[in-house]
Amino acid sequence: MSEEWFHVQFGEAELARLRAAASLGEPLVAHELDSPAVRRRLAEVEVLITSWGCPMLSEDVLRDAPRLRAVLHAAGSVRYHVGDAVFDRGTLVTTAADANAEPVAQYTLAAVLWAFKKVPFLAVDARRHRADWSYRERHGELSGRDRTVVLVGYSRIGRRVAQLLLQLGLARVLVVDPVADPAEIAAAGAEPVTLQEALPQAEVLSLHAPALPETRHLIGRAELAALPPHAVLINTARGALVDTAALEEACADGGLHAILDVTEPEPLPAHSPLYELPNVMITPHIAGSLGSETRRMTAAALSELERYAAGLPPIDPVTRQTLAVQA
Repeated sequence: MSEEWFHVQFGEAELARLRAAASLGEPLVAHELDSPAVRRRLAEVEVLITSWGCPMLSEDVLRDAPRLRAVLHAAGSVRYHVGDAVFDRGTLVTTAADANAEPVAQYTLAAVLWAFKKVPFLAVDARRHRADWSYRERHGELSGRDRTVVLVGYSRIGRRVAQLLLQLGLARVLVVDPVADPAEIAAAGAEPVTLQEALPQAEVLSLHAPALPETRHLIGRAELAALPPHAVLINTARGALVDTAALEEACADGGLHAILDVTEPEPLPAHSPLYELPNVMITPHIAGSLGSETRRMTAAALSELERYAAGLPPIDPVTRQTLAVQA
């Protein structure tokens, strides 16, 4: 992992727990896997704890790590450093994505509640119109009751968002996910639907699907046009799920609102019209774990390490098959 993330994610409490669970050596942390010192250390390593900034564990790297048995990721997606070479060796891979889902779900809940009342957009209007409150009626209904929220993706985060919304009892929750079990969605109190069924009903459309070839630009011109007037699109998943050009057009027309924590590209170029539109709120990819929140993911990885050392099954393993449908 990068030196920066090591210092963010590992304080004295985490290091003490690490020392109690494993025999450590030098270097303890590395941001690359190619230098002679790191390669010498890899020859002895049985477990790697990884995080953001980990390079790809290629066949070349793995040749110099003959004892490696487990890769425990103290962050979300392992897609960028774990591939077929790791799975071909039968190496255990785990993820702390479940811990990372917590702050994203919290951000999304806040975004949905603000979307009901159009808070971010009215705040922009307030600066422009000052003493004239007539702008209040320009954004459609401003109610937090009996609204319809569509979640695209019944992922770790999607499940949490559905649960939070249903607990509050403020919204009807529709879920679009062709992979998820419809019975499971219904048992949670939500309604499984197709994307075509959901879009015309989506007063709030919140995205929680992984970025895969088949989900690229899942939300394009036709999908945005199918949304009701004054709908709010929330994206805390991946920017590639949305066709940016189509989003620019739809928001420029004024009929669509958007709360974007992720974009394509990321960050958006300085000339993007989305920056200037009063019906668009952009945050710099902050929904996921930052600062002290990352220690929750460290704790998850350390729990996996302790279970591995005790010969217990992992809590959250990643396989070649599950990685194919994960973010």
